[in-house]
Amino acid sequence: MTIDWAVLGHDVLEWFLVILVGTGVIPILTTLLQFITIPFHAFRNHYREAAPYMPRVAVVIPAWNEGVVIGATIDRLIAMDYPDWALRVYVVDDASTDQTPDVIRERAERYPGRVFHLRREQGGQGKAHTINHGLRLILEDDWMQALLITDADVIFLPDSLRKMTRHLADPKIGAVSAYIREGSPKKNYLMRFIGIEYVLAQAASRRAQNVLGAQACLAGGAQLHSRDNLVDLGGRIDTSSLAEDTVMTFETQLSGREVVFDPYAIVLAEEPGTISALWKQRLRWARGNVQVTSRYKRVWFRPRRAHDLGGFIFGLSWFSIMLLPAVMVASSIGLLGLFFLGSNLAVIAFQGLWGLATVTYFYSIILALQLDGMIARQAWLEALLFPGILSILVMITAFFPGLFEDVLPAALGVQATQAFVTGWTIFAYAWIAVSMLFAWIAKLIDGTRAGRILSPLLTYIVGYGPILCAVTIDSYIKQARHAEARWDKTEKVGRVTA
Repeated sequence: MTIDWAVLGHDVLEWFLVILVGTGVIPILTTLLQFITIPFHAFRNHYREAAPYMPRVAVVIPAWNEGVVIGATIDRLIAMDYPDWALRVYVVDDASTDQTPDVIRERAERYPGRVFHLRREQGGQGKAHTINHGLRLILEDDWMQALLITDADVIFLPDSLRKMTRHLADPKIGAVSAYIREGSPKKNYLMRFIGIEYVLAQAASRRAQNVLGAQACLAGGAQLHSRDNLVDLGGRIDTSSLAEDTVMTFETQLSGREVVFDPYAIVLAEEPGTISALWKQRLRWARGNVQVTSRYKRVWFRPRRAHDLGGFIFGLSWFSIMLLPAVMVASSIGLLGLFFLGSNLAVIAFQGLWGLATVTYFYSIILALQLDGMIARQAWLEALLFPGILSILVMITAFFPGLFEDVLPAALGVQATQAFVTGWTIFAYAWIAVSMLFAWIAKLIDGTRAGRILSPLLTYIVGYGPILCAVTIDSYIKQARHAEARWDKTEKVGRVTA
């Protein structure tokens, strides 16, 4: 029997390209499966074990040049529906050079015995070091029974702390996370996109993580720890990573305690209003997650057992986000390769990939918007256009093949040329990867005179999701080049006051 090596090589290449396309199915299916579990949060949650419980809470706030926001934050903390005798606020002033020290001292005089100004004369080491300065002083006596870590711009709703502390009535719980909502009263286009992102990533996804029994990350600006949990973790915040909140989340669960997300404990935060500011913030987060991925390499995909974050689904969820940009590029290469190979599988692979993506997108968005009616009313357009106008056109192409090549041209009384059909097909196959390039362009022009108009326009056309994926690629590059890892503060202007 003679082997036709040319045919064999063609077949092997064809199936290799199919596998490349198939990698794109993994994060989509993972997202779909995660969101399918969300309704089960009505039955699988921690509320049955929770009980009215009001431990003595020490609030620690790291602050560097936060004069425009810190006063309102302190006022709202003090005004919470929580016993006066059980709440103290410690603001750690990281050598601020603006009016921050004056504002804190004025609040300390206004609320004697409840607000404390802790000054660092030499700062600049980052958020974790600043928090640890406060923790050393707070842990010197036995007053504190629970520690709330928050940010200088975060506004707590009156009942949020009570809803968080109720979970600590169960000694198995080591930490509780609140739902951070974008709280600017007048949101621009980017803040509305962030609002939708937070519904998806917190109100929705963290409910699913409650159901699955493992949280990926405590909200950095609203995390409550029991004293026992904090002491067992060394009485300090990790300073070796840019994702100190994620490290604390992992370490809490690996030590045998549980972490709970309470979607009804709502806090408001001011989020970036420009792509450049968003990029700086998310690059820090993404680099931190890369560091965490390497640090906990022995955790991933291990059988789930006590004192372990193992489990196939948890690992799959983590890497579906971490490797999503690489998967997007691989899928585009696979689709284009099949197209130029002349394979009949190109259309099937394209329709399968984008069809599944479309179903997952609409299911996720519709479900998520049920969880936060306020954001749904404010940002319904951004929810609809979250993947971008061009991605939606590609989705339509997957479900209605020939629409742009035959149906619409015929309706307009014209005939699509073969060059147009070929060009549109190549564009549709490549778009999943190319979208990140255009997201990068939106960032580059942001802040310029032209960018005032083009950056918002590009965001709606390209999508908000590709921006986050482009940031992740930037984090890969920065980590590979061993770029300096430092904590860059996101500037706040005091938009959220109530």
